[in-house]
Amino acid sequence: MNESISDLDMELASGIAAFESKQFSRAAGLLSPLAEAGHPEAQYRVAIMAQNGLGMHSNTLLAYKYMKAAAKAGLGMAQHGLGFMYMQGECTEKDPAKAVEWLTKAAEQGLAGSQTTLAMLYEEGRGVPKDPEQARKWYRLAGFDER
Repeated sequence: MNESISDLDMELASGIAAFESKQFSRAAGLLSPLAEAGHPEAQYRVAIMAQNGLGMHSNTLLAYKYMKAAAKAGLGMAQHGLGFMYMQGECTEKDPAKAVEWLTKAAEQGLAGSQTTLAMLYEEGRGVPKDPEQARKWYRLAGFDER
């Protein structure tokens, strides 16, 4: 059993290394089977490649499917990515309330980009009621001084 786990870990590490070095065709080949098998780290990266046509044809349905699966599994970067998909209407319908929901999950995991985006949404009242106190809270958590 340990051997198959280490093989899986090795395939994932190789796929992530290929992704990070922009060898997207290789990354897609290594990560796609892992994404299909339900691995959140692989799902997140395949979603990015499918969304942007990196190493594969652009596929918004696949991008949304895998981003959402990885977000539901608790991967902070995928929660951030899904929040942006909803905020921008990329790969799915624009839904500011769902954007806030997923960005909040990512922000609660300490992702500064999500915290900053959430602060701006509260500041502007997009997807949530305008709330200067919530905006200040998220800006503060993101490391910004009082605004």
